[in-house]
Amino acid sequence: MSAPRQTLDGVTEETLDPADWDCVRALSHQVLDDAVDYLCKVRERPVWRDMPAAVRDFFSSALPRSPVPLGDVYREVASKVMPYPMGNIHPRFWSWYMGSSNYTGAVGDFLAAIQGSNLGGGNHAAALMDQQVIDWFKEMMGFPATASGTLVSGGSMANIIALTVARNTKAGVDIREQGVGALDKPLRFYGSDQLHSCHRKAMEVLGLGNLALRRIPTDSGLRIDLTALRAAIAEDRAAGFRPACVIGTAGTVNTGAIDDLQALASLAADEDLWFHVDGCIGAFLAISRQSGHRVAGIERADSVALDPHKWLHSPFEAGCALVRDAAAHRGTFAVTPEYLESTPRGLASGVWLHDYGLQTSRGFRALKIWMAIKENGIDKFGRLIDQNIEQARYLGALIEAEPLMELVAPISINIVCFRYRSSGLGSEELKLLNTEIMLRLQEEGTAAVSDTTVRGEHCLRVAINNHRTRRGDVELLIRETLRLGSEIVNESATH
Repeated sequence: MSAPRQTLDGVTEETLDPADWDCVRALSHQVLDDAVDYLCKVRERPVWRDMPAAVRDFFSSALPRSPVPLGDVYREVASKVMPYPMGNIHPRFWSWYMGSSNYTGAVGDFLAAIQGSNLGGGNHAAALMDQQVIDWFKEMMGFPATASGTLVSGGSMANIIALTVARNTKAGVDIREQGVGALDKPLRFYGSDQLHSCHRKAMEVLGLGNLALRRIPTDSGLRIDLTALRAAIAEDRAAGFRPACVIGTAGTVNTGAIDDLQALASLAADEDLWFHVDGCIGAFLAISRQSGHRVAGIERADSVALDPHKWLHSPFEAGCALVRDAAAHRGTFAVTPEYLESTPRGLASGVWLHDYGLQTSRGFRALKIWMAIKENGIDKFGRLIDQNIEQARYLGALIEAEPLMELVAPISINIVCFRYRSSGLGSEELKLLNTEIMLRLQEEGTAAVSDTTVRGEHCLRVAINNHRTRRGDVELLIRETLRLGSEIVNESATH
């Protein structure tokens, strides 16, 4: 608890700094020890568990008016928050595609908060590190050194940033000054019918509307159909629209399918379209020696959206938008009010990083990424990517060898879509059966998987985006899915 201080004229002044730093030091050591135990023993805990009513009620308590000792505050966090996580750091969390964090990155997040720098820009070390991490990402994606980029909260925002630059560049009018109402022709953006939902949000936020995004059918591998895409572009031009951007997907969220990025880059050049790649699932395949060829062509994109909190396992939040044309990027967002003008020397002499996005106040996201890359080297992250892909193939082989299970979609990288099947059940009954398997896996704390629909077929979905996963975890999933499927079928027959 902090102690008030009196000035010479009797005015009481307060601070949030503690009155006893030694007590804080001792508690901090305990917190750090608990954190290490939390991570090193993660496999011993259930993946997920529901909160008891008493814990839920705790989060409805009234606004605190009086101080509580920091040790008591920490004990509440330790007992009410830490035991009930989403579970994504657990080796058997495969529900959604979000990475599993890492200890060094967590330390980086802590140090970034301690240093407290605002990454809106300026002449200080954190701003230079932010730019260095962007340079590293450009190198990973094969982008030129002259390209620009910005760290953001995640993939959705990275896509929105990039598509805003695409809109403004291809609009044919000064969108910033006149708005979308000045467009002489409605813009059209194109992507496959497997696009992430954030692209619809982008169209809505950009004032173009959902109908401005044409979903193009996919082939048998769930990749965008290039013939259908060319036909859609020609059709729109003939109808008086302005084709502006094609969105390639380096790993769809449903199945991990990767569009033919080389062909899309050539098509975009032929049609004078902005070529954007949503690489939030699979762009970092580029750093893998075994799998980098899968995203060949990403280096030709005008912009790329990245998600370091996925296959680089950065703690949340960490996203990145890269833009080949730095002038177009800055021209889309830069505003220089009188209170943020640059100076030839001093604190304001650095680059104003907020000129490349929507946030003026920006957290120091770079440190957690920088520290983990420095500690491990980027080659190790590439090997971990290949490890997850191999684990997905192994899971697929186990499913194909089991008569009571079946794959619902081809395995492209590290996402496996499958279902338990039972003779005599219709599609709706199979959906109910597999949904119940999914829920029991979660409730028993065994594994967290999600469900989805691929080409009208409901299925379970395993996204192995986890550096802690081992083959034994995959084998356990198969055993438990078979056990639960049999139990549920028998229960239904009995009832």
